[in-house]
Amino acid sequence: MLEPLYTAEEMKRAEAGHDVDELMARAGGAVAEEALRRFPDAQRFVGICGAGANGGDGRIALEVLESRGKAARAAEDAPVEEADVILDALFGTGFHGEPREDAARAIEAMNAAGKPIVSVDLPSGVNASTGEVAGACVNATVTVTMHGPKVGLELAPGRFHAGEVVVADIGLDRAETEHRLVTPAILGHVPRRRADQNKYTSGTVLVVGGSRGLTGAPSLAAEAAFRADAGYVAVAVPSSTLAVFEQRLLEAVKLPCPEDEGTISPRAIEPISEFASKAGALALGPGLGRGAGPREVVRRLLADLDRPAVVDADGLHDLEPFERDAPTVLTPHEGELARLLGRESDWIAARRLNAVQAGADDVGAVVLLKGADTLVASPGRGALVCDLGNPGLATAGTGDVLAGIVAAFLAKGMDAKRGAAAAAAAGGVAARLAAESHGTAGMIASDVVEALSPALSR
Repeated sequence: MLEPLYTAEEMKRAEAGHDVDELMARAGGAVAEEALRRFPDAQRFVGICGAGANGGDGRIALEVLESRGKAARAAEDAPVEEADVILDALFGTGFHGEPREDAARAIEAMNAAGKPIVSVDLPSGVNASTGEVAGACVNATVTVTMHGPKVGLELAPGRFHAGEVVVADIGLDRAETEHRLVTPAILGHVPRRRADQNKYTSGTVLVVGGSRGLTGAPSLAAEAAFRADAGYVAVAVPSSTLAVFEQRLLEAVKLPCPEDEGTISPRAIEPISEFASKAGALALGPGLGRGAGPREVVRRLLADLDRPAVVDADGLHDLEPFERDAPTVLTPHEGELARLLGRESDWIAARRLNAVQAGADDVGAVVLLKGADTLVASPGRGALVCDLGNPGLATAGTGDVLAGIVAAFLAKGMDAKRGAAAAAAAGGVAARLAAESHGTAGMIASDVVEALSPALSR
């Protein structure tokens, strides 16, 4: 369900007490075998090897390749341009910061050569513990990483430099890690409707949003909550939009609310609160709109209700600090998290792990940072990383779908962190199933909703 993701320090502890030469021999042999398997017709291998253990792994790999009849040389003996395949063994897990000028030149030469690159453990220039890239960085074709995946291979921007990642067993014991990788097995821990349950006890969700012109977002969230196995879903929406929802949402109950020029008014707080007292979870924000009125609605509902809640989209805009005991999940993208932290989006993108943890600590709630590597963090704890999706998820509406899934899982009694991680996994697996039917090009959010039930039924 949750697999280890190793930092540099955790790898150091895992290797402690083992014979260094033996580990290097296994690592170098694994790199050579993968290079031979991946590029069987290549004859000339050139390695860029650093002075540390990573460089030692690379030199052993070159020796093994040479013993197999290949022309395998270090870069000082053969120019990179002459290689059929380049071995990147410049920096290992201990690297952090920005490469020095000579190392940066070597990295740039590897990237400019236009040849396949096999990186040893991780691409040179990637911080193994965070995925941060501070300067020049190798663009690997394949990365052969030792023992288990590193944090830096799963998190952006490092993940986008790694190419295909192959894990090599070098004889170390599995260890507990601060950060964990979410697998599809987590979906087996999502409660399903039982024979002794009815529509109310199998999970009830109330979606609050839907300003005029933004009715699609709450519709997607509500449909996703149903497909994520909620038994009862309602939408609280501006009264002038009711006709849209009556036609779009056949199964959902509708609560028409007082409005101010097409957005839910603070006058709606009392009827929403009364209705929400019977809900298992709230989804606040899909299509809510912005301004003082919607902001007050979110603030009061979070303060006054003891229901689990997911806050998404417009619900995050100008979100004020809050304290609540009920499970709470925020689902920002990088721009929304940047606003919450008073930072720029580029700062978030460059250090996603630190940013999501800072968000969770500052807000005092679980934060799910959306992206190719979806990160879920709770205050003071390690992150869960989910990369089960595909590029088809980069389309309008999939965030609303995710909010609906989170709400459904919270309504079923899952704790905030695990429920958010399971929701990210469900959306990712559904996207893969949708791609089997529709392809990733042109995938839309409704395709993901359609695939949710099969994803959870597997």
